[in-house]
Amino acid sequence: MSGEEGQFDNILLAVAEKHRGGVPEFLGTLASFLRRKTDFFTGAKQAEWEKLLLDVFNKEAKLAMSAHSEKLKTREAAQRQKDEKERAEREARKKEIDDNKICDITDEEAAAIIKEEENKKRQELLAGAGGEPAASNRDDISKPIEKVDDETEKGELGKLIPNLGNGCTLDKYTWTQTLQEVELKIPFNVTFALRARDLVVSIGKKTLKVGIKGQEPIIDGELCAEVKQEESVWVLQDSKTVMITLDKINKMNWWSRLVTTDPEISTRKINPESSKLSDLDGETRSMVEKMMFDQRQKEMGLPTSEDRKKQDILEKFKQQHPEMDFSKCKFN
Repeated sequence: MSGEEGQFDNILLAVAEKHRGGVPEFLGTLASFLRRKTDFFTGAKQAEWEKLLLDVFNKEAKLAMSAHSEKLKTREAAQRQKDEKERAEREARKKEIDDNKICDITDEEAAAIIKEEENKKRQELLAGAGGEPAASNRDDISKPIEKVDDETEKGELGKLIPNLGNGCTLDKYTWTQTLQEVELKIPFNVTFALRARDLVVSIGKKTLKVGIKGQEPIIDGELCAEVKQEESVWVLQDSKTVMITLDKINKMNWWSRLVTTDPEISTRKINPESSKLSDLDGETRSMVEKMMFDQRQKEMGLPTSEDRKKQDILEKFKQQHPEMDFSKCKFN
């Protein structure tokens, strides 16, 4: 996607967030704007503006389907490469067994011997592995906040400092995040090459389970927030590390933990890419900064910019009407 194509994404995301009814309500707002502020519907024949709308949406639909197709092709290519590697390993083992056999055996007998030996060896290795991941470097593990300079940050004491990827580095795994997705890395401490069939990886809408079959799972719990299952993927990297990408449904909030049993990180210490903020025009950047400010205020139970504006209006009104009782006045 070009920078020019996405230049209004932050504005549209901010507007879309206000529509609790989802896409239909959002599209209704756009149509209402065209009706009230332009001659879109009255300045041309119905067939013309209907064709224009269909052309625009058909074009975007084709682009979306093409991107989805490319993602599927990438997954299939990775699977083919893995299958080919396993096939080559089987052939190499079969040749080794055949070369060391004194008597003649049939292909079926050779295949049975290979399978039996493979299963026996892998069961021994899996049992010895214990399902434990490789421990992270102790210096890299996320540390708790022990001191704050601002009274308003007292609630952050004890929370973990986010890693460089705005996530958390724990003993058994590391995760990072953007507003769009979460990347999870689980390195297993094994002396042999893991295969996909050795693993249990289950991604639910709000649950995640990861581990070696027959062993205690490394992760088995409720996610911090919901994810899109069909867009979330995992891959076995270097035969020892599981990499998982979780596609967030709510792309406006930072996760404070991966699963609910994890220690919480301080989302106030998260540093979004400042270079991207500086690339925005003044109006868009102000809107994004306002959204970030409001999110931090909500997390601390403090008034948002909108709440402050209402309070200022009330204070002015109270000064103008001192005879009135405002003790029971509340904002929703």
